Amino acid sequence: MTLLEQTKVPRSATRRRRSPLGSRWTPYLFLAPAALFVLVFQAIPLAQEIFLSFTRTTLLNPTRGRWVGLDNFVRIFGDEDFHRTLVTTFVYVIVCVVGAVGSGLAVALLLNRGFRGRGIARALITVPWAAPGIAVALIATWMLNAQYGIVNRFLNAVGLGVPGGAILDSPKYALPAVLATTIWQLFPFTSVVLLSALQSVPHDLTEAATMDGAGRWATFRVVTWQVIKPVVGLLALLMTIWSLRRFELIWLMTKGGPVGRTETLVIDLYAQAFESKELGSAAAIGMVGVVISLIVITGSRLVARAVAKENP
Repeated sequence: MTLLEQTKVPRSATRRRRSPLGSRWTPYLFLAPAALFVLVFQAIPLAQEIFLSFTRTTLLNPTRGRWVGLDNFVRIFGDEDFHRTLVTTFVYVIVCVVGAVGSGLAVALLLNRGFRGRGIARALITVPWAAPGIAVALIATWMLNAQYGIVNRFLNAVGLGVPGGAILDSPKYALPAVLATTIWQLFPFTSVVLLSALQSVPHDLTEAATMDGAGRWATFRVVTWQVIKPVVGLLALLMTIWSLRRFELIWLMTKGGPVGRTETLVIDLYAQAFESKELGSAAAIGMVGVVISLIVITGSRLVARAVAKENP
């Protein structure tokens, strides 16, 4: 056998090397399970919800809907109760975002300092976030109970007791109680993320600012804030989306009451679909929530681009 015959590459191997089919389709094969999941559990239900929002469909007879066009949207926007629901939703989202991110930043700044027991404090701070939402709602309901709740006993002891102790049944105090519970559950996540961002701040920059005579507030504003600002923006977006979708905590604590004072879009959607049996109206309310979410996401992207242009 000659040397040329020994070094000759088989024709099949050359064909395999030249054929790019395997490398071309490999990324699509890896993306296929995720794409299938999005299609089956998100895209198709969203398309069905869009269709239902233009029909008069009941839960008792979901297969026989009647096309009504924009009647569902006209009806819900003409309802004063829905206007109150929108206001409550915006108040709930804004207070949750500001409260969760603000308190998380304060706790993160505290935990970023060196003190005895800092590791234990960092571990304990995650307990509210690790607890299921149902458990948090039940614990908060027990603590706010008019007869044996520890919150009412404390308020009575300091002279700030609610008449009758019915905090969750009071149109004035129900929403603040739900907001406080939501912020208590959300702020550990923001504090842990912001603590990680604070630890990535270059130490030499803070030392240089201190040596130049800058105080704590000036150092935070000029150095620390510029580093953690993108993280704060991302957390604000996440908190907004999570607050818009919050259901189990509000439903278990107040079910949207009293007299609709804690009723948000998701609570109204659930009530329309499973209590009033109006799937068409519920789908229309859901589409309003989708549009609000898209506006929030688009606005956050525009703000992020503007900030990136100012600070390249």
